[in-house]
Amino acid sequence: MSSPELGARVGPDGTSFAVRAPAADAAWLCLFDGETERRVAMTRDGAIWRADVMGAGEGTRYGYRADGPPPHDLSKLLVDPYATTLDRPFAYHPRLGERGVDTAALVPKAVVSAPSSVTPASPVFRHGGLVYELNVRGFTMLHPDLPEAQRGTIAALAHPAVIAHLTKLGVDAVELMPVVAWIDERHLAPLGLANAWGYNPVVPMALDPRVAPGGVAELRDTVAALRQAGIGVILDLVFNHTGESDAFGPTLSLRGLDDAAYARDGEGRLINDAGTGNTLDFAYPAVRELTLASMRHFVATCGVDGFRFDLATVMARGPGFDAQAPIFAEIAADPLLADRVLIAEPWDTGPGGYQLGAFPPDWLEWNDRFRDDVRRFWRGDGNSGALATRLSGSSDVFGDSATRSVNFVAAHDGFTLADTVAYAERHNHANGENNRDGHAHEVSWNNGSEGACDDAGVTERRHADQRALLATLFATRGTIMLTAGDEFGRSQRGNNNAYAQDNATTWLDWHARDRQLEDYVAGLSRQRRAVPALSDPTIRHDARWCRLDGGEMTQADWDSSAGFAMTVGDVTLRVDRDARSVTLTLG
Repeated sequence: MSSPELGARVGPDGTSFAVRAPAADAAWLCLFDGETERRVAMTRDGAIWRADVMGAGEGTRYGYRADGPPPHDLSKLLVDPYATTLDRPFAYHPRLGERGVDTAALVPKAVVSAPSSVTPASPVFRHGGLVYELNVRGFTMLHPDLPEAQRGTIAALAHPAVIAHLTKLGVDAVELMPVVAWIDERHLAPLGLANAWGYNPVVPMALDPRVAPGGVAELRDTVAALRQAGIGVILDLVFNHTGESDAFGPTLSLRGLDDAAYARDGEGRLINDAGTGNTLDFAYPAVRELTLASMRHFVATCGVDGFRFDLATVMARGPGFDAQAPIFAEIAADPLLADRVLIAEPWDTGPGGYQLGAFPPDWLEWNDRFRDDVRRFWRGDGNSGALATRLSGSSDVFGDSATRSVNFVAAHDGFTLADTVAYAERHNHANGENNRDGHAHEVSWNNGSEGACDDAGVTERRHADQRALLATLFATRGTIMLTAGDEFGRSQRGNNNAYAQDNATTWLDWHARDRQLEDYVAGLSRQRRAVPALSDPTIRHDARWCRLDGGEMTQADWDSSAGFAMTVGDVTLRVDRDARSVTLTLG
């Protein structure tokens, strides 16, 4: 599939602008000098509108307007979906969703940027490695070794202190939670809250100026610095929806240019398979073209290793999930993308949305069954058979050959690792939704006291449970993922949906970190690297299983939560729930 030359293209004498607006009756390029707007009528070329402006070069600020049948609205300034640079972040205002109200003063302007590129090298990360999931602001805002000006930015990740921490943990790739420009959900401002995670993007290529004030160059330089340390960069991208939300949401870009990008039901209502008010329609070729162009952009200009796709089931809908969806073949056929690391969050909120194990054979997939079965085992209501299956690569999901599982015991969404063993219930009141948001039945336990506790016995059990969960993770076949801060006991005080807490709730407290736990995790990582049979997803576990006393496992043993011993070659793994321990011995 060939993509049209969309966006702003700088030439020797000026800039060519092209935007897709197939149902518009007229379109204008809007050039800005300060707050002064100059409109240039564009010429239709099929579904594309074009304008060439002599003398317009790098740094030119622009947007579009389109007129035609609703939802076109001439009063709305529209951001170029192919923009790579914005002059400021998005900020929600009710007028953005009010028809007939001009929004030029409210909407960021795209900035014409000269093309730049790197020569993409093969990904640093290999399947079976350690992925370290982090939120740029949350990871850096309170880091004591970072210059004040760098805190909260992508550039901070290239600081020697950060690289030293990642190296100590044996991180193979950092997975950056969304860094493209996002907008707050409309209910947050009245609550005094802001989106902390970034899973509400408007346009998919432009980095958010709050986390990347240096733009594309900032991300490119950070990727290069991390790569030099042997660490790849994976971007968490959101192609399932946009921040234009439901029918009452703001008109910022696609809604005013090409509303067919959003999936609708037979009665014309927006489909909400992402749980956010709208869903991008991957049966529509223009949506796939924009997705592929965005991926190419980050590979060609920044050299990233690959991508994690939020609610990735949406990408294969049309409207139902199709394991042979066109986007998979298009990525595989693209010379820039074919060798990239591809990780699916294999579910969405729509009908038939849970698709763990259904993505292509070269894709990795987040495995929530691993998380839940491992947690249940250590809580005491799981069983040894389920745990053994997860440790061995989840063959019930991915088959007996190479496992594609991304194994994790905690992620950004849900309880932190420390909170998993300290809270039996969610405590999300700070989110302003009367504690109704977030997972109500997350697998967790409090060891006898809910939340903060100064009982020495409770504290010791919680510490032991954290170590057991982490040791299980690092002894597992396949790719593993650790969320930043879980290596030293981060807590969100029981909030298991902290997406709107851009504050001390999600900012890592580096001064209060549990250094003993951190050292323990570093040791687990070194041990894992020394035993390829435990991590290499292509090595099958021809394991011998026995009870902890050496006896043969019976069905009753598999059904219990006592534990087991597993031997692979000269490696023996002992899992003992009563002792809250996982031990690995060689020879």
